[in-house]
Amino acid sequence: MVLATIVLGVIQSVILLQFNWFGDDASVEAGPIDTLLDVTVVISSFVFAIVCVALGYALIKWRAKPGDESDGLPIHGNTKLEIIWTIIPVIIVLGLGGYSWAVLNDIEKKDDNAVRVNAYAQQFAWTFGYPEDGNKWSEGILHVPVNRQLIVDLQAQDVIHSFWVPDWRIKMDAVPGLATEVIVTPDKEGTYPLICVELCGVGHTTMRALVVVQSQEEYEAWLKKQTTEVPEDLLLTGDQYREAQAKKEEQSGGIEGSGVIEE
Repeated sequence: MVLATIVLGVIQSVILLQFNWFGDDASVEAGPIDTLLDVTVVISSFVFAIVCVALGYALIKWRAKPGDESDGLPIHGNTKLEIIWTIIPVIIVLGLGGYSWAVLNDIEKKDDNAVRVNAYAQQFAWTFGYPEDGNKWSEGILHVPVNRQLIVDLQAQDVIHSFWVPDWRIKMDAVPGLATEVIVTPDKEGTYPLICVELCGVGHTTMRALVVVQSQEEYEAWLKKQTTEVPEDLLLTGDQYREAQAKKEEQSGGIEGSGVIEE
């Protein structure tokens, strides 16, 4: 049984590790994240192998003989076995949790020279502000320099959205009223998809944008050509925005029923 478990676990691991589950990598953080996934795949393969071999052994060893319609023998639980199969999964989960924490802690260290960008998420579009460069505003396309850490401050304007660039391996939710950020260092020039992966309404599947990773010189040249600034409404939180909209409607007479009807 031990040999069968090892063989099955190795075969599964070899097969599953042949697939590039996330596609090409285009960030410094992608390597450690992919390695973490590979380790998880190998451990999961051996856990699955143990279950399959034990189940197969039990089905063969204690199968009912042809014509035997009697009830099975009454059995009692095995306390020692139950303790073992509880402790082992706990050790595995704690080990993977510690490894994941170490990876996350390492890739989220901030550089002093990082570029800061505000990503505004709203149904159903992404727009971007550059607070360090006059609050320039870009709709639908995020321009960033290569080989320089990027800190994206996520700001949800209505409901929960999620920022995900598959080639960067980084995903983070944008939650109304909650400050969240993406920390990543793109290391390959090119154009990549940015996808919202949190169901945010009927237009969720169309909530996409492009990420253009370019040289520092090209990035600065692009930034100088931008003249539009982030609209004031986007600088507000979701609650502040709704309050501002309500005040505008009141001032323009858009709210009905403000008078009192006397009989």
